[in-house]
Amino acid sequence: MKQGSCLCGGVTFELTGELRPSVACHCIQCRKTSGHYVSATQVGPDQLNITKASTLAWFQSTPEAQRGFCNTCGSSLFWKHNADKGAVSVMSGTIDGATGIDTAKHIFTAFKGDYYDIADIMPQSEN
Repeated sequence: MKQGSCLCGGVTFELTGELRPSVACHCIQCRKTSGHYVSATQVGPDQLNITKASTLAWFQSTPEAQRGFCNTCGSSLFWKHNADKGAVSVMSGTIDGATGIDTAKHIFTAFKGDYYDIADIMPQSEN
């Protein structure tokens, strides 16, 4: 089991089972919500237990997706696509301690910021 939280501790969660490798998303929405790009693992609905949700808020960022964040400290925590049958992307940096996962790929690289380079050898997709 892995544990995680937002910066202020208003949202805490537990993750069970195997975590998907992290995917780095460089789309404009991820850049706007995080201040850089986002790297997220993904779990099934039965693998995520939100243990404290006193400051958890959800934002409908597109007609198809929602983003979970802390409405006190602003931490970006979760991303859910309506068609994913309950799967939730969890921002890898919100997991406490070692995650045991690697970055598998980069997506939406056509939208990456001009202030950084993608220097690893992981696969890249422009969309």
